[in-house]
Formats: sequence, C-alpha cells, structure tokens
Amino acid sequence: MGDWVYRFGGGAAEGHAGMSAQLGGKGANLAEMAGLGLPVPPGFTIATALCNAYYAGGHALPDGLDSEIDAGLRHIEGITQTGFGDPENALLLSVRSGARASMPGMMDTVLNLGLNDETVRGLARRGGARFACDSYRRFIQMYGDVVLGIESRAFEELLERAKESRGYLLDTEMEAGDWRRLIVDYKALIRAEAGREFPQAPREQLMRAIRAVLDSWMNARAVTYRKLHGIPTDWGTAVTVQAMVFGNMGDDCASGVAFTRDPSTGEATVYGEYLANAQGEDVVAGIRTPRPVSEAARARDGSEGPSMERAMPRAFAALREIMARLEAHYRDMQDIEFTVQRGRLWILQTRAGKRTAKAALKIAVDMVAQGLVSEEEAVARVDPLALEQLLHPALDPDAPRRLLARGLPASPGAACGKAVFDSAGAEERAARGEAVILIRAETSPEDIHGMHAARGIVTSRGGMTSHAAVVARGMGRPCITGAGEIRVDREARRCRIGDRVVAEGDVITIDGAEGALFEGAVPTVEPALSGDFATLMAWADRARRLRVRANAETPEDAQTALRFGAEGIGLCRTEHMFFDEARLVAVREMILAADADGRRAALAKLLPMQRADFTALFRIMAGKPVTIRLLDPPLHEFLPGSEAEIARVAAAAGVAAAVLRTRIAQLRETNPMLGHRGCRLGISYPEIYEMQARAIFEAAVQAGGEASALEIMIPLVATRRELDILKGAIEAVHRAVAAETGAAPAFSIGTMIELPRAALRAGEIAESAAFFSFGTNDLTQTAFGISRDDAASFVGDYERAGILVRDPFVSIDREGVGELVGLAVERGRGVRADLKLGVCGEHGGDPASVAFFEKVGLDYVSCSPYRVPIARLAAAQAAIARAREDGSVRGDRAA
Repeated sequence: MGDWVYRFGGGAAEGHAGMSAQLGGKGANLAEMAGLGLPVPPGFTIATALCNAYYAGGHALPDGLDSEIDAGLRHIEGITQTGFGDPENALLLSVRSGARASMPGMMDTVLNLGLNDETVRGLARRGGARFACDSYRRFIQMYGDVVLGIESRAFEELLERAKESRGYLLDTEMEAGDWRRLIVDYKALIRAEAGREFPQAPREQLMRAIRAVLDSWMNARAVTYRKLHGIPTDWGTAVTVQAMVFGNMGDDCASGVAFTRDPSTGEATVYGEYLANAQGEDVVAGIRTPRPVSEAARARDGSEGPSMERAMPRAFAALREIMARLEAHYRDMQDIEFTVQRGRLWILQTRAGKRTAKAALKIAVDMVAQGLVSEEEAVARVDPLALEQLLHPALDPDAPRRLLARGLPASPGAACGKAVFDSAGAEERAARGEAVILIRAETSPEDIHGMHAARGIVTSRGGMTSHAAVVARGMGRPCITGAGEIRVDREARRCRIGDRVVAEGDVITIDGAEGALFEGAVPTVEPALSGDFATLMAWADRARRLRVRANAETPEDAQTALRFGAEGIGLCRTEHMFFDEARLVAVREMILAADADGRRAALAKLLPMQRADFTALFRIMAGKPVTIRLLDPPLHEFLPGSEAEIARVAAAAGVAAAVLRTRIAQLRETNPMLGHRGCRLGISYPEIYEMQARAIFEAAVQAGGEASALEIMIPLVATRRELDILKGAIEAVHRAVAAETGAAPAFSIGTMIELPRAALRAGEIAESAAFFSFGTNDLTQTAFGISRDDAASFVGDYERAGILVRDPFVSIDREGVGELVGLAVERGRGVRADLKLGVCGEHGGDPASVAFFEKVGLDYVSCSPYRVPIARLAAAQAAIARAREDGSVRGDRAA
C-alpha cells in the first residue's frame, strides 16, 4: 500500500468496506469482497484524495503515482498470468469511477482498455475473432467518447448504418469481418474529430483514461447530482483499475445485475436480469431485452427464453450462494453486478440496493425478525422522505391512462375530479358532493377556500416553492405547478393543452408525485398505514426524544394529523378560518369599517364561527396541546385584487367601488413580510385579538373535559413590550370569560420567533413568554432578505456562481437561520429554564432540519399532517445519531 494505490484480489486486499471515504463505495466493497475470498477480478483503487490533489494541482497527477500504478499492474499480472501490452496474452482493464456515495451513471467508465492492433490479434487467437473485434470496437467507442470527447451518438450512427447495409437488426448478428470494417470507420471518425490517431500504446491509454475519470467528477451531470443529493464536492472520486472479465465470449458467457431481495416489494427472493453473450453495459443500455435470472421470475412474467437458472445452473447456484453470503455479511439488501466468463462466475460490484418505500419498510422489519439488524438500525436505514410515497393515495399501477400534460411534482398524491377554474366554483361543487380539481394560472391567498375544497390543484405557472406548492403540501393535497403547456381561460371556464381542450366539469386525474395530468378517471389506491409501516413507526417512537405536532386548523386536518401520529397541534393559523366565502364577507366588513365600533360589530359575526371551529378542534385533540396563532397576515390579503372582484365585493358590502379601491390602496403593503401584520395588527386594532381570545376561551369552556392544553401564540413580536401589551389584553379577556361562565380554562401565552431581532432579544422576550415557536418560513425570509418565490427564481443562477448552494427554504441554514435559532434557544432558556421550544415552519417536516433541531434541544417540531410520519422517523434517526456521536442518553420527552 502506497500513498495513492490500494490493491485487491487473489483472496487478499489492502482495504475494506469501512474505507469508503478513502476508496469510494465501489473500491471499498471490492476490497471487502476480495478479502472474503469471493471471485473478484483483481485490481487496484486510486484513493479519493488523489482527486482533490488533481484539481488542487491544476489537473496535474502527483509525483510517485506512476510507480504505484506500475506496482498495481504487476499485482494484477501476477494473479491473471497476463501482461499489460503483451501481444499474445494481453492484460485488459476496466477503469471506473467510484465516489463515496453512489452516483449511478453520473461519471465515466472505460472498458477493454489495453486493446490495440496487435493485442486484438492475440485476443482473437484465445477467444475467437468475432469476440476480439467486438471488444476492440467497444473500447474505441468508449475511449473516443470518454477520453477524446467525441459524442457516442456519432459511433452509434456508424454502427446503425453498418447493420442497415447488411440487413441486420441486432448487434449480435455482426460477424468478425463486419466488426473489422467498423473499426476502420471508428478510427477514421477519431482522426477527423480529434485530429489524431487512435492511441496504440496501452500505457498512454491507461493514464489518459484515469485522467478522464477524474475529470468526470466535475462534469455537468455529476455536479447537478451532487447538489440534488447533498454530496460534498471535496469528497472526490476514487478510480478503480481492474482486470477485465468477459461476458461476450460466447453462449457460455453472460453479464447481469441481481438483487438479494425484490427492490419493489421487499420480498426475500432472487431478483435480477442477465444477458447471454454480452458485456455489462448491454444490460442497462436497452439494446437487447434481458431475461430473468430465476426460473420463478421467468414463469411469473411469462418471459421468452431461458432463465439463467435453467441456462447456466452452476453459475446460478454460485450466484445464489454468494448473494446470501453478501446479504448476511453487509446485513442489508445488496445490488450485485456479475459476469459469467466461460461458465465461471465473477462478482464485479456489490452495494446497498435502491428500493421503494414499501420495500424499505418490509426489508427493515424482516431483517429485525431475522436477527440481522436491531430495531434502531432498522429505523436508521429507512429514508424519511421516501415515506411520502406511502402517505398519499396513488394511481393504480395497472390502470390505463392518457397523458394530457406534465409539470413540476409540487405535492405528492393522486386525485381524480371535475376540472374547475376558480375557487368559488370549486367550493360550490364540493359542497354538492362533487370531487373537483382546481386549475389556475397561479394561486393567491384568496384561493385558500377553493384549494381546501379541491381534491387536487394544478397551476400553469410557479415552481416548487410557489404559493400553490407550499399551501398544497401543508393541506396534503396533490399539486402540479409550472405546467407551462396549459393555457387557462378563466372567463371561458376552460383550458387548452396543445390542440386539446379541458372544459369545466370534464373529469381529469392528477399524480402529484410524478407531476402528470391525465384525461378522464384513473383509479387510485389508498395508503395502508398498518403492518410494516406501523411496526417501524412504533420503533421510531420509542427511539425519539422530540415530540411531533401538526400544523392544522380544520377538523379534517386535525383528524388526519392524529391518524398519522401527531401529538398535538403546533400551529393553528386562525386566518385560514377566515377565507371561507361566508366569513370573508364579515372580515371585509370589519376591514372597511370606519371606526372601532364598526369593526366590533363585524367581529361579533365572526365570534361564533371561530368559537365553533376551536370547539371542534379541542374535542378532536382531546387534551393534547393546541397552539393557536392569532391573526397574522396584513389585511390587504383579505381584499380583492382584480377589477371584477372589486366590483363584486363592493356591491356585496354596499359601498362604492371607489371606496373599496381607496381602502385597498391604504392597506397595500410594499413589503408585506415586514409590514402592518402580526402583533402590530393586534396593537392597532385590539378588538381583533380580543375577539379571537374570547372565541378560544369560550370554546375551551364548551369543550369541557375534552379541552386541549391551550397555547396562545402572538405572531411577529420584535420586542418584549409588544408581547406584554397583547398578553395583558388576552388575560383581561380570560378574566371576563371566567366571570361570565364560572370556568377558567388553563392557558399559556408565548410568541413566534420569526424576526432576527426577536432571536437576538430572546432573553428579554422569554421573561414574558411561556414558549417560543420558531416560524422558520418567515425567519428564513427575514434573515436572507428574500422571499420564497424570489429564491426560487434565482437560486439556480446563484448556485452556478457558487452562492446559496443549499436552498434555505428546503433545509435549515445552519450558518444563518440555524445560528439565529440556536442563539434564541440559548438566550431564552438562560432566562427561563422551563421555556418550551418548538418549530412550526415547513422545516419541521424536513429530515435534515429535524436533526438540527434535535441538536439544539427543541422540545417539538410541527409540520403538515401528511409529513408527521416523516418527522417522527427523522426525529428518531436524529436521536439515534446523537446518541452514537456523544454517547448521551436520550432525555425525558418534553410535552
């Protein structure tokens, strides 16, 4: 073992599976398998550290690497009894990338390296002319693409022309002479495109291939993949150089991929495909249709041609034995690449297999039952975000469908209903018992009632963080945004998609997970939350410290939250209760009132409605904590926007349209995020918060023994004085209700930390607040000085410039927003040790953010009802990881 090169093969290795940081996932697993004595072609791995050195040195390879590569080549030659560049008995190599994390298809590979005009003749004498020429043309094409930068399509066009001229359909019909003529054409293409001859020196081939694999670490698709999956650039890639084994030497040869369990269902059965007389890339390229590995799979699927089990029984038996051994060794489902060369099985790679959420749950639970892993290990292995596949209705996979349009998969789930093009229509049809899909160019806060009434939402504009996307995810509604091919004609109550028209009342189906809109009704299937799901979630609940609540304000949302395991409501947004059409009239009457008496008269109409809402919530939650945020948004959000809406609202309110326009202009916020909203409304118009407080306390009295633990939250506080003023007003209402009813429901008053100043002054604010709830949506916007939609519009440009490479609206930004949260926790608890701390922004359902909240010591997270299981699992994983890191015991669970 030198500074850069680690050898493996011949029953020994200089590395092991725990060295993925140094050897990449592929190199570490090859070393591990070689050390276990499995049939792995010998080779060596160039460590990931060289990748960083290569880029730091301006794409120069470090001194000493040549001699280490020479030693690695001698190691392979000694085991294979071949010689690199030997005309009669040439060692041929594969050169592959291998990052620490799996990045399938993102970087480059070169196979059959070492072939030239001389060594190909020696290979032909050993394996046949057709095989040798086929391998040589593959190498020239791959080298031309990966190393010389000539598009693979140019080579494919030459191959297609050659087959067409000879009347062939398949590559396998090409004879040795056909391949020789194509090799001449390939070399001519390289001469024309690269301005040089195809290199004949094997050493030059090898060193340029190593450079090309290192260069591929920074190709566009690899960079994008790393950003999407949070893989650090400085991890680098290893380069594995390995002796070639051939699955294309004849009918007793094959290449394939096998899983130790079914990756779709999790069933413990051999699952995989193979191709006879083929190299590995043929299996994934789709040039030929692979056959099932097992006879049971062939019989089940009715596949043509023999299974590997029937065609190559000895190789299949060896594969099955090695699959069982690898799964037991790694204690996880394995994805295995293999080659059969003249009847002998070789294992080229093993790694933890990708799987569906359903399969992940079954595999985790089954492996605990088999004693392979502990409950905590099983919990730690399931991706929390993958649970979204299971928590929403899904399209029946066997049902036929006709695609209408595609957009962004903004919120998962499937729904079928009649198309409607305005929120009023959605609400009216839903009230009649009809299922509806709301289609809009874009949505606004005024559409809340229509979005709630709809089974699903589609917008032609907007992105993954648009209003429609954020609200739909919070409601658990499937949603497609940015479906740009849809042209919405609201006045005509229809939309056009190409040459097709969808009119109001036409039945459509949407799949929010795929971002697809379908014509007609496609059957859906409901999620099953029992069995393996229930078992794993029970283990997660035993492991976690953080409590998990839900953001909910309707009985439907509250019941959904309970069904998914919520332990209370962490955010009840009272303004959402105002957007119902009947209530909106009273709200607008209140806004248009000329004085406090007029506002109180309008609020008196809202009081019984809010009281009924709270009573229903309290009874559903039955003693669990409910945090109610008093009115937060600026008042202009309740007023109409278009001229047609202004005329309609003015007529209903009995005022002139000009009066309404004037009031809208007076209330319009140039920066609604920092404008006249939240506690500032409560101080300017105290009668609003007084009405809401009375509704809360009277509802608690009506709920009686079923009343929840009340937590009243004052939004957008920046100073302790603001909190004290409103706290005093709420306590006065409580005293009045107690005097009137003879009952004094218990309650606490806290605040939402959503301004940087509130985080900085958390110590002072904690002197008056019983709890903090971090509103990370607004805290992120105020900390960064940008809105969600602004970030969505230019985050891609910023990423390309190396700025904001992580979208703070997806995961908590530890160096900005996270630092403010940590500071507020420290200062708040420094004053009040029993200060209850939670988070109610969307980050409460993001696994990476939940891990951060565990570390800073919050008591609970709150998220949309459909993300409650995700948060439960993420909280468990965060507690397990924290215990492993510092050896600490999990503290008592806070309420």
